[in-house]
Amino acid sequence: MEARVIDGKDLSDRLREDIKSKVERLKQKGITPGLAVILVGNDPASAVYVRNKEKACNQVGIYSRVIKLDENTSQEALLEYIYRLNADETIHGILVQLPLPPQIDPNAVINAIDPAKDVDGFHPVNMGRLVIGEECFEPCTPKGIIRLIQETGQPIAGKHAVVIGRSNIVGKPVALMLLRHNATVTLCHSKTANLREIARQADILVVAVGRPNLVDSSFIKQGAIVIDVGINRVDDKLVGDVNFQDACQVAGWITPVPGGVGPMTITMLLENTVLAAERKWVG
Repeated sequence: MEARVIDGKDLSDRLREDIKSKVERLKQKGITPGLAVILVGNDPASAVYVRNKEKACNQVGIYSRVIKLDENTSQEALLEYIYRLNADETIHGILVQLPLPPQIDPNAVINAIDPAKDVDGFHPVNMGRLVIGEECFEPCTPKGIIRLIQETGQPIAGKHAVVIGRSNIVGKPVALMLLRHNATVTLCHSKTANLREIARQADILVVAVGRPNLVDSSFIKQGAIVIDVGINRVDDKLVGDVNFQDACQVAGWITPVPGGVGPMTITMLLENTVLAAERKWVG
């Protein structure tokens, strides 16, 4: 039986309706959730991402402030913008679009953001809280991955989850989040021996390595949930890290590329921004 497709676009649209309702309730209490996005330089892909975030904010009623800085902006100048936003009562979430120009240390930038406004979830305070199981802002892509898995209706608890990829942006945090949902987690990477055999043991397989069509049906356990995080351009087409057509013959559920994980990332950013505003209002 061919795999059921987990439609990230449909799930994202439904979640945004819920987010819009939460924003309206906050506005009735005199609070408009605000997100500031800082873009340094002229990277075309980054510019598209920022426009998409601004559009998504407008759709759900979140106040959006986009700050565009010159490619030659110094690290000190960027940090000064962040400190001003930390103190700005109208801004509940701050995001600095990566990558940054070479003269700027991204870690210094992330560390400068107030953890209470770190809606991207990468500040060491939020990452540390994630590790020890405390309440925190969960990174947007991993948070979206968990929602996509839950959309299948299958429990995460007690399942063997294999994550291929150990990046700080996806691999490590999604492994921690799967642990929080009581999965047994194996984290694989480029030095993992017998990768295919390990992947084939997974009830839940998350692939985030940036290598087009790396994973085919021989990596997949019959009936497994397969989450493809990869976005690769091949022959002017977007493809994932999973060979979709081949994997569909074995997997039970699978996310497409595009239309799977991608739409969820910005939606989780909106959700985190509303959560930041709610926490500010509560106390």
